[in-house]
Amino acid sequence: MSYLFTSESVSEGHPDKVADQISDALIDNFLANDPNSKVACETLVTTGQVVLAGEVKSKAYLDVQDIARKVINKIGYTKGEYMFNGDSCGVISAIHEQSPDINQGVDRAHEDDDFESKANKQGAGDQGMMFGYATNETENYMPLALDLAHTILKELAILRRENDAVKYLRPDAKSQVTIEYSDDHKPVRIDSIVISTQHDDFGSEEAMLAKIRKDMIEILIPKVKAQQKREIQDLFNDTIKYHINPTGKFVIGGPHGDTGLTGRKIIVDTYGGKGAHGGGAFSGKDPSKVDRSAAYAVRHMAKNLVAAGVADEILVQVSYAIGVAEPCGLYINTYGTSKLGLHDGEIAQRIQKIFDLRPYAIEQNLKLRNPIYEETASYGHMGREPYIADKTFKRANGEDLVMKDLEFFTWEKLDKVDQIKKEFNL
Repeated sequence: MSYLFTSESVSEGHPDKVADQISDALIDNFLANDPNSKVACETLVTTGQVVLAGEVKSKAYLDVQDIARKVINKIGYTKGEYMFNGDSCGVISAIHEQSPDINQGVDRAHEDDDFESKANKQGAGDQGMMFGYATNETENYMPLALDLAHTILKELAILRRENDAVKYLRPDAKSQVTIEYSDDHKPVRIDSIVISTQHDDFGSEEAMLAKIRKDMIEILIPKVKAQQKREIQDLFNDTIKYHINPTGKFVIGGPHGDTGLTGRKIIVDTYGGKGAHGGGAFSGKDPSKVDRSAAYAVRHMAKNLVAAGVADEILVQVSYAIGVAEPCGLYINTYGTSKLGLHDGEIAQRIQKIFDLRPYAIEQNLKLRNPIYEETASYGHMGREPYIADKTFKRANGEDLVMKDLEFFTWEKLDKVDQIKKEFNL
């Protein structure tokens, strides 16, 4: 019997995502000025107010207020009527030094140690389990419902900034996509699409909602559809149920409408409810925190395994003890889609020859000590296109610090496919 599966996404202007982006901007600025920084930074945003809290061990001194304001303005909160404005909101910092009790389990390596010594000495920043997932139902090996939900909001943000026909749009928005699957777990059609977008107060409620619905269905959705390969385009149909701003007008939004906190959109950040999640958020954490770095590492593993043809769908779990370098365990589930004729446990044993899951090795192999994290903090950490770019920061003395040729989303590279094929004779 067929079934329905739903995933949601939220825009860069959603209060929780504003908080995530500020936290990750702080991470980037600390790492740019001191690559050895250890940071765990939480952000709260509400009406006219930003609160920063967390623990830092770093040689860098930052103007955290200025960093937060720049992020808010870049998102688009630049008008007084939003009741949250990057130039006028209050920014309170309660950031303090990291506990030495925690740090002692992570920083055991010395500068003159070789790679192997450092990898064996640097323990995990915390205990816990992290999951990676991949499926071949999309070109970026992500679940289709989440991929479409992200695309809807990315295109909506572009329209908000560039298209005068929808200049009434404000930064806060959410989307949700429900897909019908067949008995053999193949997407059959799109059942429903939900879009809730903040907007200016530009007329009667009835007139506003009619225009927004028309623009979303006639301008936004065709742009989203045009980006998809043919078999995904065929899932769009005349019977899709559209719920556009279903509660009515949505003028009050952003941090004025709802308080935002770092780390409250972990399912949006990962796989939209497919696979599994260990519970740890990403944003605001430097890569010594395996909540973040190991989650990237097992996504890298799962994606390369599926791309190599090991299985159609794969879930990977890794777990750690705080202060210990070697993982406590590695688990793989191919959901019965393996092409190898091997037990999943045997796949897990053999794949460890290719992927080093010690925290220091993850940091080095995926180049995670670089300031690459603000870009991850909206529209998902997974399923993104790897790229290389320069990025400019400020030193404490006000001078520009230009970081050249930074690699973004390294965990999305398909750079282990040939090794996997060789290992499993594919």
